[in-house]
Amino acid sequence: MFPQAVIFDLDGTLIDNNPYHIQAFREFYQKIGKPFSLEEYKQHINGRMNREIFDYVFNTTLSPEKTEEYTNEKEGLYRELYAPHIKPVEGLVDFLNELEKAKIPKAVATSGIIPNINFMFEHIPIRNYFLSIIDSTQIKTGKPHPEIFLKAAISVNAVPSACVAFEDSLAGIQSAKAAGMKVIALTTTHTAKDLHDADLIIKDYTEISLAKLQQLK
Repeated sequence: MFPQAVIFDLDGTLIDNNPYHIQAFREFYQKIGKPFSLEEYKQHINGRMNREIFDYVFNTTLSPEKTEEYTNEKEGLYRELYAPHIKPVEGLVDFLNELEKAKIPKAVATSGIIPNINFMFEHIPIRNYFLSIIDSTQIKTGKPHPEIFLKAAISVNAVPSACVAFEDSLAGIQSAKAAGMKVIALTTTHTAKDLHDADLIIKDYTEISLAKLQQLK
């Protein structure tokens, strides 16, 4: 049966939270006296691991202690900003239910940190839908490298080429494609034009179904 499994990114994919990440980065950049642009966020920050992000921001290789300090500061601000507004992307829960009824395994493959993952699940009770959650602590190389999606496929006993991935970032699309997966991109962060490498582009989960997934084979 195709797909053998469906693998979801988290930020911008399960929740439409990137405006709040952007605001948190904007405030962080202001504090360190650097200009911030949305284009920079899209090209160099979105979808990547924090240790790579902060090395980029400061144009140096930071110590683990400094990376943790900056991560905690920025991510704490993000959670504070987003908590009053958090909700799943439109149609997500119905789509998860459809996959569940078809007994299709599901996993999360996120560059995010564990406090942010737990934050989402505390507010949106969908953890039980996912057989596994692969996060930034479980990989050596972040997106656009395929490692995280390959590990997610292994975690649900699926062949990567028989999986469908949902993503919103350019790095994430490249990662999933490099793993050999079909990719469906959501326009939560980028325009459809920017997401041209995806196999299918949707606004939210009201525009997708298991039947449409199966047409990607």
